[in-house]
Amino acid sequence: MTEGLQYAYAVVRDTGAPDAAPHTLDALEGLRGVAGEPVRAVRHLGLAVLAGPVPAEDFDEGSLRERLEDMSWLEGVARAHQRVVDTAGADACVIPVRMATVCRGEEGLRRMLAGGRDRFAAALDRLEGRVEWGVKAYAAPPAPEKPSAEPSAAVSGRDYLRRRGAQRRATEERWGRTEDGARLVHDTLARLAERARLHPPQDARLSGESDHHVLNAAYLVRREDSSQFAVRVGELAERAAGLRLELTGPWAPYSFVAPDEAEGAGAGA
Repeated sequence: MTEGLQYAYAVVRDTGAPDAAPHTLDALEGLRGVAGEPVRAVRHLGLAVLAGPVPAEDFDEGSLRERLEDMSWLEGVARAHQRVVDTAGADACVIPVRMATVCRGEEGLRRMLAGGRDRFAAALDRLEGRVEWGVKAYAAPPAPEKPSAEPSAAVSGRDYLRRRGAQRRATEERWGRTEDGARLVHDTLARLAERARLHPPQDARLSGESDHHVLNAAYLVRREDSSQFAVRVGELAERAAGLRLELTGPWAPYSFVAPDEAEGAGAGA
């Protein structure tokens, strides 16, 4: 199916070995992609793109547009895409390609490499030896207030309103403290990282989290500094009153490909 549709996962350096795939593929032995296909390397101009053949009924331009509206299908594709990229990037630098990048045959993949050669090479130079760590911080919502009795003869309306205002201010102050704590966590971790990026909070409907999401950040860290970074997150988790920290990674540097974002051609490539 080399002349059919090819789904691209990531770009790596070509090792130069004439009859061998880049060493990142050693870890992909037996790993399957978004359509259950084997993943291989297509090489061109000192680079290689990790890709696999996918069926037109799911991945040609028209079908893909419809499929992307199916959240269950999209979640499966996203997980498989990330699995391939992170497996390939476990011990080497990879530049993730935008999800659902599909090219026509190996020639389409080579055109993608040729068109993006400078930005791919620059990103590989910039991200070599680096990994991405993600840190999220959550704050538990304030306990529900007990219903207060309506003002009576013993409690004037003014006193009742004053009490309600004090309760509201206490809640606002608590949220303010958690926001300040999240900023302190981020500032501390950003100093340990080469780059940091703040992402919007995740939608609770997608994350399944009931707690308030106050920090969603990614940090670019040298691979050899990863243990130190993870230890520091653990220390902050113990000290950050009112916050629950969640550490994920290490990942391929998804958040730091930009501004030279590795975007390939669409199905028409």
